Amino acid sequence: MTIRQLSVFLENKTGHLNQILSVLAKNNINIVALTVADSSDYGIMRAIVSDPEKAMKVLRTEQFTVRVHNIFSLEMDAAPGSMSHILDLFTSADICIEYVYAFSFGGKSILMIRTENSENATEIIKANKLKTISEEEIKY
Repeated sequence: MTIRQLSVFLENKTGHLNQILSVLAKNNINIVALTVADSSDYGIMRAIVSDPEKAMKVLRTEQFTVRVHNIFSLEMDAAPGSMSHILDLFTSADICIEYVYAFSFGGKSILMIRTENSENATEIIKANKLKTISEEEIKY
């Protein structure tokens, strides 16, 4: 029901993101989805990659601060209101969403969600028969 996501701490300076991307490329790690949240001093790159454990290892070797987190990966309709409908289910259950991002892959619209309460979120997903996406479904 969850998928592993790479989270990398970034200094907010020119070229830092590209250094990370270069390390991944040199190690033949494919990026399926990527988002960066930043402030004036730092940021966090979150990515779905072809091999999260290998990515974490090679980035740590290069002195990057990196973690792998489990987050929810849900398929949604490619139609107006689909994301809002799914998020309403969590809101109605009083589940706080820490962050969310979406992307398309293989003709599917995919919603990534991290919540403060994984157990309750799992119940919402099951009760509403939301379709989850596995790591195997989005690997090349």
